[in-house]
Amino acid sequence: MIIIREADKDDAGQIAPLINIIYDEMELDELDDVPDPVWMRVLQRAYQTDAYTGEKATTIVAEDQTTGKVVGVAFGYPDQYEEDLDAIIDRITLKANIFDGDVLDPDLEAFKNEWYLDSIAVDPNYQGQGIGGRLLRSLPEFVRQDGDTIIGLNVDFKNPNAKRLYARHGFKKVGTKRIGDHMYDHMQKPIVTTQPVFA
Repeated sequence: MIIIREADKDDAGQIAPLINIIYDEMELDELDDVPDPVWMRVLQRAYQTDAYTGEKATTIVAEDQTTGKVVGVAFGYPDQYEEDLDAIIDRITLKANIFDGDVLDPDLEAFKNEWYLDSIAVDPNYQGQGIGGRLLRSLPEFVRQDGDTIIGLNVDFKNPNAKRLYARHGFKKVGTKRIGDHMYDHMQKPIVTTQPVFA
């Protein structure tokens, strides 16, 4: 049975390879000479920080309860924290001297005034089982907790299947964005907020 839950720091080692699926798809030139095990350690350290696990961002996972394996992940944050979260990756890579004293310097991805779904990935062995959809359906709860009313995301022009999935979940194209060497549709979904009822 698959459960969706908020991630904790102990999940970082299982989250890193799932997040790396996205980095591989982005084909960032800066990562061409970085061995996978080194980049995995960077990602693992990031997901062991307070900022990545609740302080500034939300990471949720799909866990196969039978095996205890994390088989899916979604990571997002209010737009105002994007640069802070990128700075954590920068500090980790600088400390490890991965880019010869330089930093990854990613493009800003979020639109203003949105809760940005930075990453969503499912283990290839578990794809086609609705796990991505379950992760997407769980997001509004976390977005409301952060006080935001819009979820935004970017989907690569080259990934029409993902775009169809997001459209089925209520996301609509609101613009385009270049990230690295790829063009992306920026999609958003408004979140219905429930008002308290007073007697």
